Amino acid sequence: MSASAERGRRPVELRRLGTADAGPYRAFRLAALRETPTAFTSSHAEEAGKPLSATLRRLAEAEAGDGPGALIGAFDGTGALVGTAGLKVPPRGQERHKSTLYGMAVARSAAGRGIGRALVDEVLHTAAQDGRLRQVLLTVSEGNEPALRLYTACGFEVWGREPRAVLVDGRAVAKLHMVRLLDAEPTAEARRR
Repeated sequence: MSASAERGRRPVELRRLGTADAGPYRAFRLAALRETPTAFTSSHAEEAGKPLSATLRRLAEAEAGDGPGALIGAFDGTGALVGTAGLKVPPRGQERHKSTLYGMAVARSAAGRGIGRALVDEVLHTAAQDGRLRQVLLTVSEGNEPALRLYTACGFEVWGREPRAVLVDGRAVAKLHMVRLLDAEPTAEARRR
């Protein structure tokens, strides 16, 4: 899979990440965790303390995953990794109809170029290619309005709120649980955005 998203003046290439991307992916992930700690369940300190072999394992699983699971990277015209989004599918048969969008991040230097939308669209496209998947789930931190607008525009709907889902430096952050049904058309409101 390789897709291209053109926004502004510079093209962005979307492709699945593999073990060869371990260094740039780890650096990108650590930067995202440091810059926006309330957006993620993992902390910068936890991830920074893990060896590179942990990143290699994560990428190997995504690379050789059974089914539509993937970790997608967005690369700018210089070849720099500027965004990521993953799709994870549970291994249990009775949960095999759903998947989770995770690890969504776009570098601040690349914000406003439509990269987030391109990544979410690519995850949804990847999920839709597997006839067994019927929905994609995600969580978004309450108060992260740009992400909430993006997900809503992509057809996700809030179905629940988890108070105090994570504690970041002692501060409680709620998470909104969202779902996008793959066998349903986005609402008219979502299509307008």
